[in-house]
Amino acid sequence: MRILNLNNDKDIGASGWFVDIEGYKLLMDAGSHPKRIGHDSLPQYSLIKGEDLDAVAISHCHHDHVGSLPLALDYFPRAHVLMTELSYFLIERILHNSVNVMKSQRDELGITDLPLYTHDELDDIAPRFQGFKYNREIEWAAFHKTRKGFLSPTLEFYDAGHALGSSGIMVRGNKQTVFYTGDVCFKDQTILRGARFEDVKADVLILETTRGGREVPEGQTREREIERLIDSIQRVFKRKGCVLIPVFALGRTQEMLAVLALMMRSGRLKRQPVFIGGLGRVFTEIYDLESHRTHRNHSNLILNENLDLTVLDKKQTEKIKLTKNRLFVLTAGMLTEKTAAHDIALRMLQEERHAIFFVGYTDPDTPGGRLRAAKHGETFHFSQSGGDATVNCEIDSFDLTAHADRDDLLDFVGHVAPSTVVLGHGSDDSRAWMAEQIKRRYPKIKIMEPGPGESIEV
Repeated sequence: MRILNLNNDKDIGASGWFVDIEGYKLLMDAGSHPKRIGHDSLPQYSLIKGEDLDAVAISHCHHDHVGSLPLALDYFPRAHVLMTELSYFLIERILHNSVNVMKSQRDELGITDLPLYTHDELDDIAPRFQGFKYNREIEWAAFHKTRKGFLSPTLEFYDAGHALGSSGIMVRGNKQTVFYTGDVCFKDQTILRGARFEDVKADVLILETTRGGREVPEGQTREREIERLIDSIQRVFKRKGCVLIPVFALGRTQEMLAVLALMMRSGRLKRQPVFIGGLGRVFTEIYDLESHRTHRNHSNLILNENLDLTVLDKKQTEKIKLTKNRLFVLTAGMLTEKTAAHDIALRMLQEERHAIFFVGYTDPDTPGGRLRAAKHGETFHFSQSGGDATVNCEIDSFDLTAHADRDDLLDFVGHVAPSTVVLGHGSDDSRAWMAEQIKRRYPKIKIMEPGPGESIEV
């Protein structure tokens, strides 16, 4: 088996793993680097452009795992695309939104080769997308490669508990098996239940390490973090302030809306409008419509019915009054420029009564990351369009991640009992911690860390 890391960065970036198993060739994920623009954001597809690729398998629909799929299919016009049926309902919306974002970047930054693909091109490739139920074994190799006496390799999606439609991918050949975790969450979230990886066994394990560098404080639980968040919102409302929760459109938005809906239902919070982003509203509707297909808690909790959701577009952010107790759950978890979340945050920073509460990861080089690092009363550079800002309002962070804690990942390695672990999707520190701990606990397992563009033989 040959495995090639196509990520263009050593850190979390443009996810893409090329696997050659017994002569059959598969691309797992086709992401785009969230901090780069244009061709610089793509996986290193040029390294495999001469391969006769049979299929592309998508683990889930976050941009760093699916954002460059149309470009991958330009390289491999005969490959078909496999994903879970829940991802199938999301992927076209994700990619069409990417076209809109790239068009805005072209106009604002003068990058003439954007967008990298168009709405029409997406419509042309959409018939190649196939959605499958979890735990269904699928033959994915091209028919012309089938050899007498050999079984075609199969692929199976396992529920990863990370976001709607997320999956780990099991690939079974005649002699070897490889399991790719994708992004995984083993513990239950508010809506989604934890990963169903109980019966996973494989020779090779490609493991995400996102939180490998983060130790969970003793006594911290998701339930306690939610209680702390609700108590903080109540405290802000008592002083007649507003609350902004920056979120990603897919996953974090729906988790936070579920928390608020349950708290309003119980009386912990007063029923009131919740301002959200347009893309977050679209994915929330899909969460509601597909609740019966999803392994989730509160299957009867229909967010659009239980909450008074009001879409706030960027044009309204300058006009809306920050009167007492307004609640914003806005798309742009890192407060990216040219978003409503960025502009509302800039206004809130000026007044002590308001609060901005982070519930997920923020890159240190983004406006959100710089804000989280700033101290109260400190003036710092917020963004190019926002300039310098002074932190007058309350800032806090709550650990409500959709990624597995490092100890859970380490336990999972022992459960799978592979001969080889391939580490990816994490910082240098995260991978180093995982490598050291695997060596200590499971000394017989071989550990491999292919860098960007590096190939390994297993």
